Amino acid sequence: MQSLAGVVLQNATVPSQARDLLERLTTTEGQLAVTAGVLVVTLAVALLLAPFVVRRLNAAVRDRLPAGRVSDGVDRAGELVPTTLGGLVLRSLQVVLFLLAAISLLVVWGLVDLAVEVLRILGLSLPLLTKVAATLGLALAGYVAADILRESIERFAERSDRVTDHQKEIMLRVGNLGLLALVVATALTIWGVNLSGLLVGAGFLGIVVGLAARQTLGSLIAGFVLMFSRPFTIGDWVQIGEDEGIVTDITIFNTRLENFDGETVVIPNDRVDSESITNRSERGHLRIRLDVGIDYEADPERAAEIARDAMDEVDTVTESPPPRVVRKSFGDSAIVLELRFWIDRPMPPRKWQAVDKVVQRVKNAFEAEDIKIPFPQRELSGRAETGGFRLAEDGRRLRDSRVDEPGVGSGSDDQ
Repeated sequence: MQSLAGVVLQNATVPSQARDLLERLTTTEGQLAVTAGVLVVTLAVALLLAPFVVRRLNAAVRDRLPAGRVSDGVDRAGELVPTTLGGLVLRSLQVVLFLLAAISLLVVWGLVDLAVEVLRILGLSLPLLTKVAATLGLALAGYVAADILRESIERFAERSDRVTDHQKEIMLRVGNLGLLALVVATALTIWGVNLSGLLVGAGFLGIVVGLAARQTLGSLIAGFVLMFSRPFTIGDWVQIGEDEGIVTDITIFNTRLENFDGETVVIPNDRVDSESITNRSERGHLRIRLDVGIDYEADPERAAEIARDAMDEVDTVTESPPPRVVRKSFGDSAIVLELRFWIDRPMPPRKWQAVDKVVQRVKNAFEAEDIKIPFPQRELSGRAETGGFRLAEDGRRLRDSRVDEPGVGSGSDDQ
């Protein structure tokens, strides 16, 4: 295989000085000298000149960026990317320089056909390499965008008091899912995949899945509705239909409660959305009502005042709103008073603690003031024609008075 100098000498008319130079290149010494020169120039350009040029270009570009969000976004992207954009440009430039140097050395050493073949392969591989580079760049951009989205959601959640950790997690998952779908669709477009067929297939698949999993999809949609309507959050004391407890987890498919027996109740979100929801923790305070009866001989107003004073002494009962006593109704054995008081930070243990203390204090106060809490009583009456009521003596039932009448129950027959 002839060298490039030999080919030129055979097929071209060149000046004598150039001819002498090309003749010297045909010798081994000349080829070694050219090889050394190519290597020195390549190393100097790749390791010294190229970094200098890239740094100057990077500085010039940054100086021309408008201050504000654009500049901050570029800085943030530079922090998230494993290497800088300037570093990527520099490495790519160095690879190109070394590749050109290698092809040049192939020509110098007479491997022209091999150099041409390498160039041909590179030419054929250029579209593929471009697609690979674009895909890698797209993946890198998606990675940076996901981190920026996460930080943006966290900052928004910190500024807003109504965004819970669960809602923040849901927004992050939905955002990441949207970014992933966008990156995948763009990557498929880069590689020439027709998305129309995929969309049609996805549409039919969605119909089939929707019919087969209506309840699951209903729970999923209801989960998003709950996320935006926010009727309760994790840690709230709620009653959903007939189920009552503390919310321990909220997913896009179901809601978990821990009831007062320590059991975990899993409720599908579609059922949560259709049931009535009572949130006892949302407003931060809760009113509790208790009924107590007093004797009909007691003064209801005085008893109400004593009950209010007793409730005021309970530390878990709030001062505002103050406790109240309502004369509610006439019972069978007592006048019924309704005790109304409020507690803050309502939770089941706090409620039962307040109820226990109020009952004890009111009972002690009534006993101290000689106000009776009567037990159920019945007043019975008998008709005079039946002889009224007769009591048993010594636990024995008295016989009806008729057994003492002549001829009745005497135990003997008159013959």
